[in-house]
Amino acid sequence: MSERAGKRKSPEGIATTDLVFSAYVSENAQVFKDILWLHVPEGSIVADVTYGKGAFWRAIPDGLYDLRATDLKTGVDCTNLPYDDSSIDCIVLDPPYMEGLFRQKEDHMAGAGSFSAFRDSYSDGKATTYIEGQPKYHDAVLDLYYRAGREALRVLRGNGVFIVKCQDEVSANKQRLTHVELINEYEKYGFYAKDLFVVVRTNKPAVSRIVKQVHARKNHSYFLVFIKQEKKKKN
Repeated sequence: MSERAGKRKSPEGIATTDLVFSAYVSENAQVFKDILWLHVPEGSIVADVTYGKGAFWRAIPDGLYDLRATDLKTGVDCTNLPYDDSSIDCIVLDPPYMEGLFRQKEDHMAGAGSFSAFRDSYSDGKATTYIEGQPKYHDAVLDLYYRAGREALRVLRGNGVFIVKCQDEVSANKQRLTHVELINEYEKYGFYAKDLFVVVRTNKPAVSRIVKQVHARKNHSYFLVFIKQEKKKKN
């Protein structure tokens, strides 16, 4: 048996457990910080199009990114952004993801009582006025995500990063796996699902009254990380 020429090359890197993982019992801000560190280079132009009170950014040092913070309350619709085509490195989307925030009467909306902070963060508190043929309830949630996704595709550069926060829900007693629905739909637009993060609540959700539990109560949500795939040039 002949000897190999030269010495074996030592593998690069070090053994460590200091890694970014796919699931955390944590607050959104800490997970979001890891997502940016892993997927978005410092100095990138990041448009948070549902910025709200900036909850995601609490663990991010000022000036680390060129942040463009907008939301509906400041007059900017995430489905109609004031940016040129292919001008943004990263889009962050966190719209209302509960069909209970798309109700026709305010007193029927989700987020009352001890959940009022949730409604304040994810809704303008106003009832939804439906037009004939317009999607309702969970389909209204998906419609917003889909329209925002198409707009993100327009403004993102090639290989740009699209970070989407969502949560599955039970609507009309039917299990709706929102994260699967979004992945499948966004793939049609030209996004590649590069990563998925699961965030488990640090406290237990409760209900005011229950007769019989039928579905597991959701206590986790997702950050989905998509990449805008560059179109192949025709020869």
